[in-house]
This record gives sequence, structure tokens and C-alpha cells, in this order.
Amino acid sequence: MKMRFGRVGGFRQFRRAVPAPRAMVFLFVMAVILSLIAVAVSSAQAASAQAAAVQALPAKAAPADLVLPVLPSWSEQMRLRESWLPKRYALLIEIMRRNGIDMWIVTNEEFHDDPATQYIAPPRPYTGGRDIFLFIDAGAQGLKRVAITGFAEENLRLFFESPEDPIPATKMLPLLYATYQPKKIALNMGGRRGVQRSLTHDSYQFLAETMGPEATARFVSAADLIEEFYDTRIPEEFESYQKLVQVTDILARRAFSNEVITPGKTTVGDVRRWLYDQMWKISARTWFQPDLRVYAKGVEPKMSRGFPAVADEATVIQRGNVLHVDMGITSMGFDTDWQKNAYVLNAGERDVPQGFKQALANTNALQEALMVRASRPGRTAGDVTAQTMAEMDGKNFEARVYCHPLGYQGHGLGAGLGYGFRPGSKRDPAGMPKRLRKGSYISIELNTETPIADWNGQKVIVAGEDPAYLTDEGWKFFVPHQTQWYLIK
Repeated sequence: MKMRFGRVGGFRQFRRAVPAPRAMVFLFVMAVILSLIAVAVSSAQAASAQAAAVQALPAKAAPADLVLPVLPSWSEQMRLRESWLPKRYALLIEIMRRNGIDMWIVTNEEFHDDPATQYIAPPRPYTGGRDIFLFIDAGAQGLKRVAITGFAEENLRLFFESPEDPIPATKMLPLLYATYQPKKIALNMGGRRGVQRSLTHDSYQFLAETMGPEATARFVSAADLIEEFYDTRIPEEFESYQKLVQVTDILARRAFSNEVITPGKTTVGDVRRWLYDQMWKISARTWFQPDLRVYAKGVEPKMSRGFPAVADEATVIQRGNVLHVDMGITSMGFDTDWQKNAYVLNAGERDVPQGFKQALANTNALQEALMVRASRPGRTAGDVTAQTMAEMDGKNFEARVYCHPLGYQGHGLGAGLGYGFRPGSKRDPAGMPKRLRKGSYISIELNTETPIADWNGQKVIVAGEDPAYLTDEGWKFFVPHQTQWYLIK
């Protein structure tokens, strides 16, 4: 198409020496392109506004005004998570090489799913008696991915070599071993955590018998590979995880409000069941039951393994109580973990007593010392913990840090921080050699114990727990942390 350009009214205009139908097609295409650009700009602005809204939420919104974000449908979750797989695979080949692994075999059994399956394959149901996923370092060819399944599956073929008529594992496994001669074959066994040692005894025996004694002699633990793979995030996951944290925040705020609690009537069990039902409504679930602790003036809390025990469900929430919730939700293949604190106003009170404000400020100070001043990518967990606890020396309160990695699991894999909350916890920084990875997600879980003058010097634990991610400037919260007590009238 030939064009000649002129200028009309300050805008460039083209005059076409072409028939009208072609001109109409051109104009239509240009209109579509401009429309798509407008949509993209609008979407970016909306995303920016949503991120700003997440940051502004805690400072402005009352519990009754908090509307839960809509979580993706199950099919949309599958689409999103499958879109992340190519980047996860690009990471995997690098991780395999750093760990000296030539082949990684994940074995998924019917009614006994391997926890790795949903992160290395499309997160869909697998019903084969024994489905096997292999990742092979094929040198210059990169990462070779092979699925040996009981049934053909269309979506699986998008990511793995998987024939329409599956070849039995008894034939395919020896062939792959003979072709690639891997020196180290990693299996999900031998790790300290359940997600690292998920291979069953029967499946181990099957692999050994099928691949032969030479291959069996090359079997090694995949524990380190799994830890690095689980602890390494990609940017595309951030928005989904931040939304889950926001949902957790809103559920906790609403649970600790008069929407749910009527002092003198509502029980701990009532609050727990309300949380279960709300999760059901948004198609989320929880990886552990929501736990509530109730503190009262003049009453020493029951202890469980060095920590205040969870309140019985029959416990009635009374005026003057301090409440603590520990909860998390599961969706999109992620877990959150969350602890917050509330005060039930006595008759005539309009705010929490000053002593409790100072107690929460102490917990905030501990969070800042750990997250902002001590933590940096590459530092060991021991060094970060030691610096944080040294800063707490001489304070008029006790400080405890027991952070754990977060993400695919609530108690995830990676570098944990802190000496723990139980008596006798190990305090040797040299015993915590794992290094912090930039981009990792963590549960900033800690507490301070402060004597409260308003309670005649009784010590009260104010525990906080917030998901955070590691940057070059330290850990940052996904949504703002608690700096004011939730109040129940």
C-alpha cells in the first residue's frame, strides 16, 4: 500500500492511492491496535491502583467495609500456574547443574500424590497407578522432560514428551537411562522434611528393579534440589501471592470484629467455624486449623511446649480479653501464615490501655530490627539472627524470633531465622549456615513479652506473623503489618 502524508489540524494524515475496501481494512486494523493499547494502559493503571489500594487498606478501612478480593476459579488457577511452568523449568536446569544432578525422577501414585507433582507438572488430577515425571540434563539440548503416565493427557503433552499411547515404564525407564547415562539420579528421599522424602518404599523398589543395579547405585537424595527449587520465586507469582495475603488480612480483621464477636456470648469455636465457612465461600482452604489464644488479667496462660496453649473451643470471649489468632489460607498452590492481636474493650473504654500499645510497639521494633537492619541477600541465617538478638539486648522486654520460609508450603523450605520460642532452643549462629535468597518468601514470625502496668505487671506476649519477601534492602511485607490493636466493642 502506497501512502502520502500531509498535515491537517496539527496531526499527520495519510492519503491513500488504493481502493476503498483496502483502506477500510487498514483503518479497522489501526483501530484494533489502538484499542488494544488503550486496554493495556488501562489494565496497567488498574493494577497500579490495586497495588496502591493493598498498601492503603489497613490505614483506612474498617472491618465492616473490607470486601474480599475474588480469587481465580479453579480453571483459571490451572491456566495461570501452567503459564508459570516454562520459567520454572528454566530455573530447574540451572538448579540441577548447581547440585550436580543429571536426572530427577518424581513418582506420583494414585491416592498418594507426590507434593512436587503440582509444581513440576500441570496442576491437574493424576489418576494413574504410578505416573513418573523425569527431568534430564541433556547437555547442549537443555532440559529434557519426559512423562510416563498410565493415561494420555492433552495438557501434559504441552510440557512433556508423552505419547498418545503411553509406553510402559518398564520399557521407558531403562531406555532413558541407557540413552543419557546420568551419573546422579535424584529421587525424593532422604530429606528432613516431608516434601523432600515423599517417595514410597514400593516406588523406590520399582525404580530400582526396573532401572537395574547400575542405575540404582547412582540414586541420590533430591532434598537440596527440591529446597532450592521451592525457595526460588519468579516475578509472575508475586501478584497472586500478594492477593492471598490480602485475603488472609481481611479474614483476620473481620474475625476480630463485632461482625463475628459479641463479648460474653461468642466462643472461640464460633470464630474458628466462621473462618472455615468464609474460606469455603471464596473457594480457598486452610493448611492448618485457625488457632485462637485468649489472655485475661490475673490469669496465667496454659503453656504447650514453651508457648501459650490454644484456647478450647468452648472458651467464651469476655470484655477485657486479649485475643490472638494464628491462621493461613491455601490457594493457587500457595500457603499464607498470619498472626494478629485484638483487645476486647471493657465497658466505658474507647481504646486499648497504654501498656498494650507499648507492647505492640515492642513487637514492631523487633520486626524492624530483623527485616530492615539485619537481613540482606547472601547473609547466613545465623548472622541475621545474632545481629537481631544483639540489638534486643538490654530492652525492658523479652524478644523471640522463629521465622520460617513460606510459599508453596506454610512451613516451607529455605533459610529460617531465629532461635525459636521453646526453652533450650539452640543459640549458636554457626549452626544456621543457610543463606538468604533474594526474592524468597518468608513468614516473619516472632514475639515480645512485656510486663503490662495496666494488668499489675503481668507479662503479655504479643506475637506477630506476616508474609514478606526479600529485597536488596531487606524483607518487605506484602501488605502493611499491624501497628495498632484491633478493637472489639
